[in-house]
Amino acid sequence: MLDSNKGGALPLGSLNHISFLCRSVEVSLDFYKNVLGFTSIRRPGSLDFDGAWLFKYGIGIHLLQSADSEAMPKKTEINPKDNHISFQCESMALVEKKLKELGIAYVEQRVEEGGIYVDQLFFHDPDGFMIEICNCDNLPVIPLGSGEPVRVCKRVNVEIMPQQKVAIIPYASTEESHITCA
Repeated sequence: MLDSNKGGALPLGSLNHISFLCRSVEVSLDFYKNVLGFTSIRRPGSLDFDGAWLFKYGIGIHLLQSADSEAMPKKTEINPKDNHISFQCESMALVEKKLKELGIAYVEQRVEEGGIYVDQLFFHDPDGFMIEICNCDNLPVIPLGSGEPVRVCKRVNVEIMPQQKVAIIPYASTEESHITCA
């Protein structure tokens, strides 16, 4: 275990990008643009290998052409416990409808915590990397040990009670559904 007495964690600002090794950059580029809504962005000309950069939702995705695409593992089973990236959405029903229209196989899952439900859809990109779409911001982000929320989320009102317990009260109004997490 790392020694936490050596100045703490690295001074980071945010997640910048994730990289995926691809069998075909063109096929993966089409998927990330037309299924997930990413936009192609300029890539430094000094890079001497095939690839593409995309950006949306405050994050970059870098697609890298595999030197040996036939050696890449082929995943067919959709396992929600596998490594994945997750995207928040406003309407799970619309996402599910679109996945059906596109013929993309997916697995549904629901998580419950204190009467709050998080719906999840899991599917693969063309290279077998797992994608999750969820309404995860239904749950407040509460660090272990503190009991106080770091982020109060849009469909949930989190109030700190005098004994430092968290009371979670789902909003009844649909007008509140457009508030973003702080």
